[in-house]
Amino acid sequence: MVPDSAGSATLPLKRQEQPVTGLPSTLATIWRLAAPYFRSEDRVTARVLLASVIVIELALVAVDVLINQWNNRFYNALQDRDWDSFVYELLFFCGLAVAYIVLAVYQLYLNQWLQIRWRQWMTKTYLNDWLGSSNHYRMQLLGDAADNPDQRIAEDIRLFVEKTLEIGVGLLSAVVTLGSFVVILWLLSAAAPLYLFGTQISIPGYLVWAALLYAIVGTILTHLIGWPLIRLNYDQQRYEADFRFNLVRVRENSEQIALLEGEPAENSRLMSRFGRVASNWMQIMSRTKKLTFLTAGYRQVSVVFPFVVVSPAYFAGAVQLGGLMQTASAFNSVQNALSFFVTAYRQLAEWQSVIQRLNGFEQAVAAARAAAVTPPVIEVMPTAGRGTIELHDLAVSLPNGVPLVTASSVSVAPGDRVLVTGPSGSGKSTLFRALAGVWPFGRGRIHVPQGATVMMLPQRPYFPVATLAEAIIYPAKPGSFSPDRVAEVLQAVGLPALAERLAEEAPWNRMLSLGEQQRLGIARALLHAPDFLFLDEATASLDEPGEAALYRLLTERLPASTVVSIGHRSTLRTFHHRHLVLVRDGEAHRVRETALEAAAR
Repeated sequence: MVPDSAGSATLPLKRQEQPVTGLPSTLATIWRLAAPYFRSEDRVTARVLLASVIVIELALVAVDVLINQWNNRFYNALQDRDWDSFVYELLFFCGLAVAYIVLAVYQLYLNQWLQIRWRQWMTKTYLNDWLGSSNHYRMQLLGDAADNPDQRIAEDIRLFVEKTLEIGVGLLSAVVTLGSFVVILWLLSAAAPLYLFGTQISIPGYLVWAALLYAIVGTILTHLIGWPLIRLNYDQQRYEADFRFNLVRVRENSEQIALLEGEPAENSRLMSRFGRVASNWMQIMSRTKKLTFLTAGYRQVSVVFPFVVVSPAYFAGAVQLGGLMQTASAFNSVQNALSFFVTAYRQLAEWQSVIQRLNGFEQAVAAARAAAVTPPVIEVMPTAGRGTIELHDLAVSLPNGVPLVTASSVSVAPGDRVLVTGPSGSGKSTLFRALAGVWPFGRGRIHVPQGATVMMLPQRPYFPVATLAEAIIYPAKPGSFSPDRVAEVLQAVGLPALAERLAEEAPWNRMLSLGEQQRLGIARALLHAPDFLFLDEATASLDEPGEAALYRLLTERLPASTVVSIGHRSTLRTFHHRHLVLVRDGEAHRVRETALEAAAR
């Protein structure tokens, strides 16, 4: 759930990822995920690299065909004890080997080059979709069916690109190899006829049919044994990501855990999550063991199977040793091509689980984007010619539709100092989120002056892991404010000691107390000088004199800015001249303006 600093909590809508099932839908999803890159601004380089990888793969198959023909000549030279032919064939093989090595090396190099460019483009696209228009926040509000988006962007994109190229090129190689060698094997079937118990039996292309039957049996058995790996691999990635996420959470909240002596509870909770990792892994191990028994046995039998089929013709004198070896080589090539799904089944299972996760991520992003524009929604409308923020028939609700806050007609004018109060859980912070344009759930309109700058300061401000100067001026670009200006503001908010650490990089949210972080938040506001500044209990961790000093500073430094504060202390009334209070009105709380009495100084 997403906590509300005022005490309320949003209720996430439970949504399930829609799995990719069936070959047509899987192929359609692969095309939808992969094709945009080859139509992007990097399409020329992408297509050239992909074409190069494909051409080299075709050349490697051609080398395999030449080696198959070489087998016949080489072993016949051995059988005939022909020294000159033997030496010639050795030199010929060396030339083929050099060509094969060069082609294989450059195919790998170009493949990896394509991988990193493709991954870079997809990562940039997914980050834009995830972070754009506050989608990342709405995804959490909607239940975040795409769990652990960090893993999907960092790991699943990498695996998708790698597996798509690896399996795609492998499938292409299998098809081309099959087309090349099936002709050879068909012709060899006539040169090495089938013998059973000394009797020649005429079956056109019998070696091709034998390879096909062998591959079909292996493929069916492999699928029957290995299909559960698809879901198991999907779950394994999810459990691993969940375990890593909770480890990070412990690190980020280590102080609170230590103060509460919560280490045993965290240990138990983490081991419980790791238990899912281990349990699912044991299921993968069991299924992989069965699959490996089949595939390893399949590969071993495939080594001798062609000799078993062709040896009767050899011992009957119908074919020479070279013909036997060429037939065995061609048979293995056809059988391996037909058995592509047997040998690559584990990779296919992992690939499909990655496809499902990326597809689920895109579905979650699309749902979050639709939530912001599908009526009924709260419309935040830039308005020219007005300097006020106006709320018209506003009704803020939770994502599940439960009413939270209503405001029929409220306006905030330039230079206003407005205090917002109400019971804990009444939706004050959620109202601020609606004003910021990140909370679309509800109905009504919010008019914001066109071009006006709005800044929201929550109770716990965010600071990126960066230099202190960059963390303070966030989200402005580094160097937007001079070091002297930043140091002067630090002095003003009561943190002169930090002025000497502006170039130091650290996780400031963990290193500084909440009171110091709130002072830095006010420093950020002073630097940016927004037109509208919303303070959501942004000074609640300070003592009253410290809080008063910062509000006086805002009055002095930002006289033209509109300041709207959420707070519970009566002393805040001194620094505001308007009072909006949330009062219970049926199922929701209604925003009502009341007289503001100054608190005793």
